[in-house]
This record gives sequence, C-alpha cells and structure tokens, in this order.
Amino acid sequence: MSRIGKKPIALPSGVKAELKGNVITVTGPKGTLSWPHARGVTVKVDGGAIHVTRDSDQSSHRALHGTTRALLNNMVVGVSQGYTQKMEIYGTGYSCSLQGQSLDLNVGYSHPIKLPVPQGLKVTIDVPQTKGDETPARLTLTAIDKQVIGSFARAIQDARPPEPYKGKGVRYEGEQIRRKAGKAFAGTGA
Repeated sequence: MSRIGKKPIALPSGVKAELKGNVITVTGPKGTLSWPHARGVTVKVDGGAIHVTRDSDQSSHRALHGTTRALLNNMVVGVSQGYTQKMEIYGTGYSCSLQGQSLDLNVGYSHPIKLPVPQGLKVTIDVPQTKGDETPARLTLTAIDKQVIGSFARAIQDARPPEPYKGKGVRYEGEQIRRKAGKAFAGTGA
C-alpha cells in the first residue's frame, strides 16, 4: 500500500470539497479548483477529510494512488494558502517588465521574449532591472494552482537558462548554480 496514498487529507477550516462523478472540486478562501481524478482510484469526501484508495493492485493503479493523493493535497493547500515562486534574473542589462497580460524579458537576445501570463497567475516585479552582477532583477509568481505556477516558472527559466561560467540567466530564488572555471592559459615553456 502506498504510504503517501493512504494518508487522509485534512480539510482546514473554510475549505470544502465536493465530489461529482470523478470530478472533485475544492473551494477555499483563495478560490476554487476542480480536477477529474483517474479511473483506478476511489476518492471519498467525509466531513473534514479526503480519503484516496486504489481499486486493485495493478501497477497502473498503484502508480496513480500516491499521485492522486498528492495532487488533491496540492489543491487543498492552494485554495487555503496559495503558492508563491520567487525568481531572479542575473546578467548585466537584463530586465523584466509586465505589459498587460504579457511578461516581457530582456535577457540578452536581439528581441524581448514575450510570455503570456496564464489565467489565475499573478506576476509581481520586485526589481525590474539588474544592477551589475550582484543585484539581480526579481519577480514573484503567485497562484492557487501549483501546476500552473510551476510550468510558467519553467517557461521563464527556459527563456535564458543559467550558464555555468558567469552564472548569467534566470534562476529560482536560492538556486545554486554549479560554476565552472574558464579556460586556463598554459604558460610559455621557453
């Protein structure tokens, strides 16, 4: 039995869960999330908890058991507390700005990278432009859906992944980049 899957998900005060068919809807102070769970697992809502069980011991059902429980727990945490991801942009002259529902990144290309902001995601620019190599541009992503915030943060990082020599690029706050030494010049052997 899955250790993660058999833990019940406690519903905090102010959070309600409702099950219709195979679609579970979780409502809380931050918003509402719905998700159709896969066949092979059974979800039950009783009082102040959500219980997930699997229908059989097939390998596909075993794989879905813990995953379903984790996704439902992410929904409960999202509607009660929300999720936040902070990002940093390192590189001289790199910047970010918000133009309506589009995030514009100037990260060393001849043109700005324009990324449409998904519905339900809030982008806050804390520091719009880098100042030298020590002070990065910073932005904060806030949403109730962990999958939306994670995929958009990855799309931002894919615009300019951090490189190992100077550390320039987009990274998550606190992410450590493994640095490499540059070319070592050989001495002249006269």
